[in-house]
Amino acid sequence: MAGVPRLRRLPHGVNGPVRMVARKWPDRPHWEHEGVRLGEDRHGVWVGTPVGTTISRPRASFVTDQAIVTLLPRTAPFTASFYARGGTAHCEVYVDISTVPVWVDEATVFAVDLDLDVVRGWTGRVWVDDEDEFADHRNRFGYPDDLVRLAIDSCETVRAAVESGVPPYDATARAWFAELDAVVGAHP
Repeated sequence: MAGVPRLRRLPHGVNGPVRMVARKWPDRPHWEHEGVRLGEDRHGVWVGTPVGTTISRPRASFVTDQAIVTLLPRTAPFTASFYARGGTAHCEVYVDISTVPVWVDEATVFAVDLDLDVVRGWTGRVWVDDEDEFADHRNRFGYPDDLVRLAIDSCETVRAAVESGVPPYDATARAWFAELDAVVGAHP
């Protein structure tokens, strides 16, 4: 898998590659990267992004300096990323409000990023980010009313859940970090 450090496949075989593709409304390129499917639980599918993974979009890219596990819900309009300690991310939880993630095939998942983000910093403070970007894009790109309502409702629901620390915004991600560690293993 290009852009991802070498992975060790576990015996149970669920740890296949996943291409995560985000777009901006209506169909503009945004962030993309590869990860590894870690498994599923009642919240959705979990994908791991090991340290050293390249994440890119047009005219920008970076290499991760900390592990990330991302929840891709089956029916909810967001993607939630959880960051391991020790890197440069300014937060432990970053939820992109989006359309419901859609699996294009077994190895590719797609969602349209709707600008709004719910963030929980390392101190526990929770805030909504990019409200100005949402307002600008809503007008400039003509977001339909139903898309605006979807984004606002999802943002309010997610913010309340993150603030309350209800699963998966509690310690749920720890097990997925352990799974990612098992998949990455020690590599030369």
